[in-house]
Amino acid sequence: MSLQDDLTAVRRCLDDLVRTVAQLERNLARANENEFRPQPVRRADDLVTISDAPYNTALWTDSDDEGLGVRDRRAP
Repeated sequence: MSLQDDLTAVRRCLDDLVRTVAQLERNLARANENEFRPQPVRRADDLVTISDAPYNTALWTDSDDEGLGVRDRRAP
């Protein structure tokens, strides 16, 4: 490549960088604007109550511990 080709490639990369940084700044400004908007108030009927009662152990009879292997074998 000639020096002129190298300079053109560098200029193109710098233009892309400037364009990307400007886009990031716009996105950050939008995110900051959204952060300071009042959040909607959650109503009680939007919430789900979860019982404190223990789960039925039959749900877990055929399950393996994820990442630990089969229940009656040693983990590696």
